[in-house]
Amino acid sequence: MTPNAASASSAPSRRSSPSRRSFLASTAVAAAAVTGGMPLLTACGGSDKGSREGTTSGKEAKKILPAYVASRVVTPDIPSKNGSSMGFTGKLDVDTLKTSVPKKLGKGGKVTVMSPFWGSPPKQDNPYYTSMNDLIGVDVQWRNQDGNTYDQKLGAVLASSDVPDVVVVPSWNMMGKIPSAIISKFADLGPYLSGDRVKEYPNLAAIPSDAWQRSIFGGRLMGLPQPSPSVQSIVPLYRRDVFDKEGYEIPRSADEFMALCKDITNARAKRWACGDMKWTAMNTFGVLGGGEKPLWWNLVDGKLINRIETPEYLEAIEWTRKLFAAGVVHPDFKLGKSQATDPAPKFAAGEFLIWNNNIVHWYGQQASQATQNPDFRIWGMDIWNHDGGDPTLYAQNPAGIFAFVSKKASESVIRDVLAVANVTAAPYGTKEWMMTNYGVEGTHYTLKDGVPVKNDKGNNEVINAYVMVASPAATTAHPDLPDYTKAMVEWEQRMGAFTRKSSFWGLQITEPSRYTNLVNDFEQLEDDIIRGHKKISDMQQAVSDWKSKGGDKLRDWYKKLLDENGPAAS
Repeated sequence: MTPNAASASSAPSRRSSPSRRSFLASTAVAAAAVTGGMPLLTACGGSDKGSREGTTSGKEAKKILPAYVASRVVTPDIPSKNGSSMGFTGKLDVDTLKTSVPKKLGKGGKVTVMSPFWGSPPKQDNPYYTSMNDLIGVDVQWRNQDGNTYDQKLGAVLASSDVPDVVVVPSWNMMGKIPSAIISKFADLGPYLSGDRVKEYPNLAAIPSDAWQRSIFGGRLMGLPQPSPSVQSIVPLYRRDVFDKEGYEIPRSADEFMALCKDITNARAKRWACGDMKWTAMNTFGVLGGGEKPLWWNLVDGKLINRIETPEYLEAIEWTRKLFAAGVVHPDFKLGKSQATDPAPKFAAGEFLIWNNNIVHWYGQQASQATQNPDFRIWGMDIWNHDGGDPTLYAQNPAGIFAFVSKKASESVIRDVLAVANVTAAPYGTKEWMMTNYGVEGTHYTLKDGVPVKNDKGNNEVINAYVMVASPAATTAHPDLPDYTKAMVEWEQRMGAFTRKSSFWGLQITEPSRYTNLVNDFEQLEDDIIRGHKKISDMQQAVSDWKSKGGDKLRDWYKKLLDENGPAAS
């Protein structure tokens, strides 16, 4: 049970090799500290609030950000630390759930929402949708779109005049012209949420300020955020039951990992050590973040360096290539089949024992095997430095999915949207959270010893919908597997102790459009090198081409932002 991650828990399993989008998809975890104190960062040479380039932070952002008022409705069993999620391990009593929205704020209007959806969308008049709409007081009409091809639909809709009242945009879809389209097509929510105005919507006021900072586009507060972890979300998951049985030890260096993989692998017996370990390699070699493009940059000895220019980047790719070359990677990953098929059954069958994946799968895979495979145990390795020391990790942005309201929406529609968000952002342990995440008791789920268990109707209807509008401060809560809740949050806290914030962490930056496609082909090139289809020299040439085609000019653009205003994170 992963609060504010109903969409994420479905999506990554269909993108089984962790890509940039699955890396960002998890919204299961974390609230971070309040930013502030730094001046406005804008496009070089101007401070126009309508600017479509640059970013907004510090004193200017403080004028825009909603006031932060922590929720007192519930208290977590494990408080957030080092950028981790907060954790809840206790079981639930439906009769004693708290109320965070004492009266309906919706005025009965109709609101259309376009959002990515993974799976088969339910009919509009299903009991979950009608019950949620009744709770909120708004008639929400869903225009669900295939999450795997959402970027195509998003581009077409934003280029048209028929923009729904609300459009959900994940950060991994903010490529090309999408950021400037956001600024031109969507409403400024500042008049409704900035400063003390947000207190009309207490659950939105309890969203951490770092997440709201990420919701500022073109100098305006435009997005309703899903808070996400600032700590790393990719975990080297492993079959702990098999490790214990075979006496395998957890590796603490790149060499130990390779030796372990060779020991595990027996192709004749249909057992391989691991899947594609690229993202773990990026972490163990201390490579800058591979999510949104501003995180690719960091100031080192007075010069802005991009992740693709670092020796650590090439070393991580080369080490992952060696894993493939050594024959220790499951053949499905080597052939690229993992992009189209779900490796989970083969992981459960023990065909490979180490799976580089999003933290939501730590719980998800364990829960999915609880009945048919009672001996199954999945656990997470701590990330190690390739040489055996402590790792150097880089923080992820504190929000990665946003809901935007059409600029054409009337005030009544905007307030109805905020009424929806105020319910969906309710914290764990409240009636509103239970309805948002589990639907109607008896119709969509039953409580078994204090644990809500969805039935088939719940699994088909209570997914990918209202959680996409806004979410509470990032939370991990699995009362059915409290040991896993504790382990996941504590893993985040340990990794958070080794996590640094790069120069542009936490800022919503719109690059000049002429540079937006410079690195589009790098992820594919990484994968081609790892699988032996290309060489490291091809990457070195690509980096050289990137510099000459605009990378060096883009560096100057970012450097001017930094020189004039300083970083947002201390």
